[in-house]
Amino acid sequence: MSDNNKLGTYRFVAEPFHVDFTGHLTMGVLGNHLLNCAGFHATDRGFGIATLNEENYTWVLSRLAIELDEMPYQYEDFSIQTWVENVYRLFTDRNFAILDKDGKKIGYARSVWAMINLNTRKPADLLALHGGGIVDYIADEPCPIDKPSRIKVTTQEVVATLTAKYSDIDINGHVNSIRYIEHILDLFPIELYQSKQIRRFEMAYVAESYYGDVLSFFQEEVDADEYHVEIKKNDTEVVCRAKVKFQ
Repeated sequence: MSDNNKLGTYRFVAEPFHVDFTGHLTMGVLGNHLLNCAGFHATDRGFGIATLNEENYTWVLSRLAIELDEMPYQYEDFSIQTWVENVYRLFTDRNFAILDKDGKKIGYARSVWAMINLNTRKPADLLALHGGGIVDYIADEPCPIDKPSRIKVTTQEVVATLTAKYSDIDINGHVNSIRYIEHILDLFPIELYQSKQIRRFEMAYVAESYYGDVLSFFQEEVDADEYHVEIKKNDTEVVCRAKVKFQ
């Protein structure tokens, strides 16, 4: 199988209801598009969630890093390419490229996924599923951004709290991975978005949270225009950590 056949390319439009007050696509919508492309690509190759659910498995996102030179603007056409970089026993690396209307690459993303058993919530052996056929889709395609890094938050000061509500909960019954991104970006004042744009965004998902959980947000500026954020549920367990770098 050629590498061209291992890449999936999907086209989108920056709809008016998908942009923020600057007219650019929001990070949350871009994140949803990335996850949808991962789903389209996996489904086309026999590893989609619907197929996995029949065998009592599903995909879960572990890490995500997005780096952008620019964000698609309202009404602009853009596309997303995705491919599998590596497959390990318990995790797989999936990458993305974001292309503008002229085909110029304006950003990249890296992600790490696990497949879990829906009953035990434990990771499945990817190399055993379907005879390890997933490795046939590994593509030798460059992704020039850094892999997701270790995120450390030391502050004990809570900057915001919220209770997980109906609109936070996804088909798996837990808080949707993109909703965390949206809640984290709401921590920053609108004046920051008026003068700067997000250069890099990282998420590390640690545990699940559910309807009614109280989420506490801890935030610290670790460098010029770089912030680390940690979310805990019910004052105890860390749910996820994020890194946001503006420019």
